[in-house]
Amino acid sequence: MSGLARQVRALEALEARGRLRRLMPRTGADFASNDYLGLAGSDLLRQAASDALARSVAVGAGGSRLLRGNDAEHEALEAEAAAFFGTERALYLGGGFPANLAIFSALPQHGDLVLHDALIHASAHDGMRLGRAEARSFPHNDVTAAEDAIRGWRNEGGTGQVWIAAEAVYSMDGDLAPVADLAAVAERHEAMLIVDEAHATGLFGPEGRGLAHAVAGRENVVSLHTGGKALGVHGGLVTAAAPLVDMLVNKARSFIYATAPSPLNAALLRASLSDLATNPARREAALALRAQAHEAARALCGLHGFESQILPVILGDDRRTMAVAEALQSRGFDVRGIRPPTVPRGTSRLRISITLNTSAEVVTDLFTALAEITEAVPA
Repeated sequence: MSGLARQVRALEALEARGRLRRLMPRTGADFASNDYLGLAGSDLLRQAASDALARSVAVGAGGSRLLRGNDAEHEALEAEAAAFFGTERALYLGGGFPANLAIFSALPQHGDLVLHDALIHASAHDGMRLGRAEARSFPHNDVTAAEDAIRGWRNEGGTGQVWIAAEAVYSMDGDLAPVADLAAVAERHEAMLIVDEAHATGLFGPEGRGLAHAVAGRENVVSLHTGGKALGVHGGLVTAAAPLVDMLVNKARSFIYATAPSPLNAALLRASLSDLATNPARREAALALRAQAHEAARALCGLHGFESQILPVILGDDRRTMAVAEALQSRGFDVRGIRPPTVPRGTSRLRISITLNTSAEVVTDLFTALAEITEAVPA
């Protein structure tokens, strides 16, 4: 193993700093997944799978979309998604990560500027690194700073297209982007707006159409909706004007050179979107449980300021964070600790996710346990 000495040392260093990642089984009440509507294991999707298989929908695509992998289920999903989200077109990719790679690597061009929120997802950063445009960040949710950055770039001689990028709901902080204000900045400066709706789809906007739904149909707006969170399955849907989707088909390497997503999975996503449009009770139950969680966090732990179904409990220290998470897990609550580099240094946290896989009673039990454990585990 001497040839792997560097890797072993790197892993040992992560262990010493309390940052070594390990795979864990699913155990305990679900406060860790992104299955916000409880669809992943639902009878609705089991029946949709059975129905799709009965009408001979293929399990595998067999090739990329540009070869023989383009299936009627993909095209039906894209047409229905465009109609549901109020956009001209939609493009289905294998997941949110490859979708963001596609967007940021293929749409902004040489001479353009991608101006992104400082807390935007890692997949967006990887896409920007693959692309040819300049990338700059602005402080989290600071619209004034974003607009000042555009003016500054123009004053420096920047002449290309500006692309403003943000997440609708931030995956580790759970707060909401000021989408309407960012859209107004984009309009004033003839810029494009990219909104990653991954953690908003299914919960925010009318019938769960997303936080940016009011502006999603504009030709200068690109939205990403992922299938692996509230929709319960897998995949990424980029919704945008037709020329932008066609650019992705022609230029996005994570689309062109990847085997197409499963047609069966596309059929399941169609069922999830149909349920959003026709079954408001599921979304209403999720919103009610979210409100109950916010109140329990405030009353039992003194925690407040939450805006979504993602409740970050920032403990700061890596080791203490993991100790509290392990203590909660030992009591039957699947809560995970999040450490750098996923979050900024000094902000290690518990990421508590509220899903319909649990109940109001269990949510109360969780925050009761959290209050006891954080008192017992020293800072």
